Amino acid sequence: MHISILLMEQIIELFIMILMGFIIVKAGIVKDEDSKVLSKIVLYLIIPCVIINAFQVDYTSKTVRGLLIAFAASVILQLVLLFIISAMGRLFHMNEVEVASVYYSNSGNLIVPIVTFILGQEWVLYGCAFMSVQLVFLWTHCKKIISRESSYDWRKIVLNINMISIVIGVVLFFTRIHLPQLINDTIGSVGSMIGPASMIVTGMLFAGMDLKKVFANRRVYFVTFLRMLLVPLISLILIKISHMAYLSADAPKIMLIVFLAVITPSASTVTQMCQVYSNDSRYASAINVVTTLCAVVTMPVMVLLFEEFI
Repeated sequence: MHISILLMEQIIELFIMILMGFIIVKAGIVKDEDSKVLSKIVLYLIIPCVIINAFQVDYTSKTVRGLLIAFAASVILQLVLLFIISAMGRLFHMNEVEVASVYYSNSGNLIVPIVTFILGQEWVLYGCAFMSVQLVFLWTHCKKIISRESSYDWRKIVLNINMISIVIGVVLFFTRIHLPQLINDTIGSVGSMIGPASMIVTGMLFAGMDLKKVFANRRVYFVTFLRMLLVPLISLILIKISHMAYLSADAPKIMLIVFLAVITPSASTVTQMCQVYSNDSRYASAINVVTTLCAVVTMPVMVLLFEEFI
């Protein structure tokens, strides 16, 4: 119950940030299309800083074991969910924005502030294991369907700054190299902007929408149901039957972090990619806002279920 209350407080705080982005557009300070610049800053600067900073921890056998558990759980969940959601997409005639919004959680933007707030900074590393796995899918599968490209450009994928940052972070961790304090503090400060920056982008986009159309669109609620209720319940069952929460003393908390990463609202990155690749960014943003609003209730409830059954 304690974790659920802390989680609810954190989600409300993030939703207030969305409201701030909404207000600065409605007040005429900026335009909703100005959010495209901020989206690129989040994608290509802030997220890489988050990843590198998370791997700047002491190398211990306990940490490595925890990372392997988090990584294995993340890969299994992502692969199984991709198969299930792709099948649902065909069954329910979902477009690429809807499929991406159901499949991709907002772990990249929310897991760091949420885990830091409810568990502590030392646990963020395991959230970044999920983020790293998801980033691979984001810059392959998600980029392909959002940009409507017919094939993968592996050169662009491998040389993507987010992929490079994962490699840098992992190499620094396993070679036990710590960045100079000044550089590490700078990277950490930039990375700490991920929650506010992403939420402000969402609020700015939301301000440019016809709100009556957004809330009158029944598909938004259907996608929200899939993202915030069905996917978390499927994930809970997968975690339960895998028995991965019993692999070590820290495994229950590590699996809780992975579960938190899965049950977050639809990814802001989907909205940002829609902007960059000229897809329906306003629809993606509408889904993001509605799922974020629902998360105030659904995420604490799902955490209670996790604590009860895992």
